[in-house]
Amino acid sequence: MFLPSKKDLKTALEVFAVFHWISIAFFISESSAFVTTVTIVNLYLVVFTPYWPVTVLILIWLAFDWKTPERGGRRFTCVRRWCLWKHYSNYFPLKLLKTHDISPSHNYILVCHPHGLLAFGWFGQFATEASGFSKIFPGITPYVLTLGAFFWMPFLREYVMSVGACSVSQSSIDFLLTHKGTGNMIIVVVGGLAECRYSLPGSSTLVLKNRSGFVRTALQHGVALIPAYAFGETDLYNQHIFTPGGFVNRFQKWFQSMVHIYPCAFYGRGFTKKSWGLLPYNRPVTTIVGEPLPMPKIENPSQEIVAKYQALYIDALRKLFDQHKTKFGISETQELEII
Repeated sequence: MFLPSKKDLKTALEVFAVFHWISIAFFISESSAFVTTVTIVNLYLVVFTPYWPVTVLILIWLAFDWKTPERGGRRFTCVRRWCLWKHYSNYFPLKLLKTHDISPSHNYILVCHPHGLLAFGWFGQFATEASGFSKIFPGITPYVLTLGAFFWMPFLREYVMSVGACSVSQSSIDFLLTHKGTGNMIIVVVGGLAECRYSLPGSSTLVLKNRSGFVRTALQHGVALIPAYAFGETDLYNQHIFTPGGFVNRFQKWFQSMVHIYPCAFYGRGFTKKSWGLLPYNRPVTTIVGEPLPMPKIENPSQEIVAKYQALYIDALRKLFDQHKTKFGISETQELEII
């Protein structure tokens, strides 16, 4: 009888853990289609089956609980500590490093770069304890912020909130920074899906020049900004670049103009190492968390003030990148490109 070795079992668990996150991440990108499907299923239950009370109970719960993702969510530490996430982290592997201690007597906005294609580092480092966040940053409570569409879906919303995720809406951010005491760290990936098209091995291009909302929010609340860079995030997939101006390239730009998502022709490995598919390559991703950049409290900052502090933030991010890039195979001459 064939029995898998411990190594084979370990590999299978790691692949399953990563595939699990990919499945959830794709729900975001296909959120409108998923919501439509759920709506149709529930209409079918109400009109054609005797199970209409199920739909009614779900709707009542959603109405009652609708604001929870904007009021700190509903985390469960036991879910953040699942051994599943340790397998997820070991697949790459992931590592989280800090350059400075973070005091729990203040609140912070940590800005993680780059987004990559599916933000594997962002999720593994801050939405789980796989890399030991609570030990590295004692007294700090992380809140990963994501699209509100995550919280429209019954049951999935509960799962997402259980790891400490909240809505990225302004009201959610304001609540976390004013009604939850101190020691809170909200984690945002400001480049978002717009950075997917630049997610190529060796790339260091960030969509940041026109993203100033996080700076304005930090100024309004007087909280420090913390730059963080995930080295290796853009190395997890290859991407086919179509001829500029060609038919496919024009379609990609048109699609982006319609739904604000750039459709990338990316590929990685399959369920076995020598195959290709949608799993990321198992290459290391190390997130370096920089020094907090203090911000004055200005309730209604002008555009000039916001631009000033955004420039200071970008300078701090460049400094962080330059200090550590050669440790991760990036040449001394390669610079961070901000677009």
